[in-house]
Amino acid sequence: MAIGTLTPSQEQDASHEALLEFPDNRLLIDLCGEYDRNLATLEQKLGVQIVRRGNQLSVLGEEAARDQAAAVLAALYDRLETGRSVEAGDIDRELRMGQEQVATPGSQLEMFRGGKVEIKTRKKLVEPRTDAQKAYVQSLFEHELAFGIGPAGTGKTYLAVAVGVSMFITGHVDKIILSRPAVEAGEKLGYLPGDMKDKVDPYMQPLYDALNDFLPGKQLAKLLEEKQIEIAPLAFMRGRTLSNAFVVLDEAQNATTMQMKMFLTRLGEGSRMVITGDRSQVDLPRGVASGLADAERLLSSIPKVSFNYFTSRDVVRHPLVAAIIEAYEADEKPA
Repeated sequence: MAIGTLTPSQEQDASHEALLEFPDNRLLIDLCGEYDRNLATLEQKLGVQIVRRGNQLSVLGEEAARDQAAAVLAALYDRLETGRSVEAGDIDRELRMGQEQVATPGSQLEMFRGGKVEIKTRKKLVEPRTDAQKAYVQSLFEHELAFGIGPAGTGKTYLAVAVGVSMFITGHVDKIILSRPAVEAGEKLGYLPGDMKDKVDPYMQPLYDALNDFLPGKQLAKLLEEKQIEIAPLAFMRGRTLSNAFVVLDEAQNATTMQMKMFLTRLGEGSRMVITGDRSQVDLPRGVASGLADAERLLSSIPKVSFNYFTSRDVVRHPLVAAIIEAYEADEKPA
């Protein structure tokens, strides 16, 4: 990295200011963002002041916040030097994870702890934004059966689909199978017009949305037509053996115990299976046990099965989502 060494300013008290020098003014413009919005984000998040002086950025504030802001700026400039862009999500990731990620592994299947974790797809490079997401992605590559459990907005399904696409385009699996229980979330949709596909697709739309993020539209349409990518309700999995496939069961909290057992026993040779769910959003009829809870209880002691857990701190949607989840969690706790 061509960035200058972080040094105390000689113009002001060293305990309040640090200077970073950036040799490429074009990259510095991208680092600052349109109307300096990237700098404004860091100022708001960390309570610092960032002043541009030519090809230098002066960071003023308390020592801990100042050092963190300087480290984030250095990491984002490094990113720009490799030809990548800087978006709001990249700033959020650096704020959450700091400089822990220092090296890029040669193979995604040989990722080591402490290194940078990246998921390569046809349309974008996906990077975990929290430590829990990083551990989850590593588990998806390392385990044949992995669970991701936690609240909405923590990237459980999105990252699982990204890993599936990555493993498909690199030839580690021959197909991708994405499934969900077709359970109505408090609304009766069976009266809607159309054939079976028209009735089922609304339940599956989040899976289509994730795939559209990772694959070009024409290629995705072709893969769906050729059934190299399948999106189907959980009930359609009965009787199948899923070999050489990357299989995702989303919204698994809405699978019954028998459905979960049926799905887990579909795992065939050369396949990977990911189960994602949110224990706080069960839409099953009253009195029907969630298969996700049973699987967690029964399988947690099996060494080759991984369980990764997320909390409101791992929410990567709008900041209000984390606050909403925390409010509901607080209300559910016994007085």
